[in-house]
Amino acid sequence: MGAEGHADGTVGKALDVLDMVASHGRPVRFSDLLSQSAYPKATLYRLLQTLTHQGMLTLDPDTGTYALGVRLVRLAHAAWSQSSLAPIARPYLDELAAKTGETIHLAQMDLGQVLYVDKRNAAKPVEMFAQAGKVGPAYCTGVGKAMLAWLPPEALEAALARQSFHRFTPQTLASREELLKELEAIRQRGHAWDREEHEAGIICCAVPILSRGGRVMGALSVTSTTARTTLEELGAQAPMIKDIAAKIAAEAESWRFPEQV
Repeated sequence: MGAEGHADGTVGKALDVLDMVASHGRPVRFSDLLSQSAYPKATLYRLLQTLTHQGMLTLDPDTGTYALGVRLVRLAHAAWSQSSLAPIARPYLDELAAKTGETIHLAQMDLGQVLYVDKRNAAKPVEMFAQAGKVGPAYCTGVGKAMLAWLPPEALEAALARQSFHRFTPQTLASREELLKELEAIRQRGHAWDREEHEAGIICCAVPILSRGGRVMGALSVTSTTARTTLEELGAQAPMIKDIAAKIAAEAESWRFPEQV
């Protein structure tokens, strides 16, 4: 469907523009957005004006650049408090970090991708992609695969359609068929691995956070490096990670979380 026929109408178009501005990671000029956008110049300008008037974007009159607005910060904070596992999971992440000495990631599914909602650094921190607030691929991360493995068929199909299967490293699963085989193995094993699939040298053991009814609420991982440990050593911690995940799920059960797709 073309830009002018967006399935979600004006709201969908406006969200597309917000995503474009956010993707630059800095204030961006209209000309840069226009070169990236599928929308005609007049449509893009109208959407930017509306978003600016609503406080979702700000326009710097001196530089002529657009940036995300403060209203988004307020909405993001409300979403984090109301829909994120992070507030509930905080003490459990602290507990797991203290017991393992490794990096801990808490994630939820966001339109078929991984949204990292909280993190605890290792005793000896290592620079890596995953940070709270970042969105990463599901098909090549431990937390992503842990969530995909327990999605119901219809939701899994929708999520698979959103995977790029870009090969980040020689270990990346680069096809739907490879991923489906891996997801079956994860269900049998009870936990997922990241075998340097997203970043060279970075490995993890991840488990899903499931409601009593089996709904995927998120995922939890212990992440380290090949210089510091092995998959086998991380795997030995899987029972403890599952126990912490179960505690998070039990406390979150009474909360109302949006269905994840």
